[in-house]
Amino acid sequence: MNFYTTILGSGAALPTVARHCSGQVVNVNGFRMLFDCGENTQTQLRVYHQKMQGISHICLTHLHGDHFFGLPGLVSSMHLCGRQQPVDVYAPAGIRDAMNLLMQVSGSHIEFELNYHELSFTEGIQLLFESPLCRVYAFPLLHSVPTYGYLVEEKPRGKNPVRRYAYCTDTTYDERFLPYIEGVNLLCMESTFDHSFDSVAREKLHCTTVMAATMAKKANVGQLLLTHISARFKEPEKLLAEAQAIFPATLIAADGETHEVRYRS
Repeated sequence: MNFYTTILGSGAALPTVARHCSGQVVNVNGFRMLFDCGENTQTQLRVYHQKMQGISHICLTHLHGDHFFGLPGLVSSMHLCGRQQPVDVYAPAGIRDAMNLLMQVSGSHIEFELNYHELSFTEGIQLLFESPLCRVYAFPLLHSVPTYGYLVEEKPRGKNPVRRYAYCTDTTYDERFLPYIEGVNLLCMESTFDHSFDSVAREKLHCTTVMAATMAKKANVGQLLLTHISARFKEPEKLLAEAQAIFPATLIAADGETHEVRYRS
């Protein structure tokens, strides 16, 4: 595997013994990025043998605590371990003020460069950065606070087709971002609730299994990976079955798993 994601946390809102808060390390042929940084992310990096100092780019979907409360601790640990290389943080507007306040009141400081790139656009898709190995884009999702999905596009290598990975959480069903995930090899999308919680999901601007699977089907993706699972669901097999009834090529994320972004057959 040379393009894959390692799940650090696959739960929604509350960390549990089974599922930590949102976080993934995406590896594109050796270039590694962190997507979301929920509470305890730095410990999960160690548990699943992901080198903390190898991460140079951090992409946060939004500023709810279960997606970014781990960031102050992570950058502090990077500093304590002697980091010198800069880190680029992509997140909705407000991340700079939040981090600066936390550092100020705790008397903390870091000696490496922490570059904030605050996102504030409300439509379309934008290229955020590129490395020699991939391009990373952001597009707005539909949630209770400004939220962005991320699209990682592998650069061509020889005669191999380009693979793409989309990370979409938190959001409710919204066909406006279908064009941005159209045909991706792997779509990782939140599925906080099962279908019986449809009205709750719509009220709280989250997704059910049926919503996520329908999006995957309409976008003609290669594979769907469900994440951001509510702690109320002790048997994720039910969630998986509901989604697979609509989109058979569905998996459900679990902490510690690695999922390859596969070429489409």
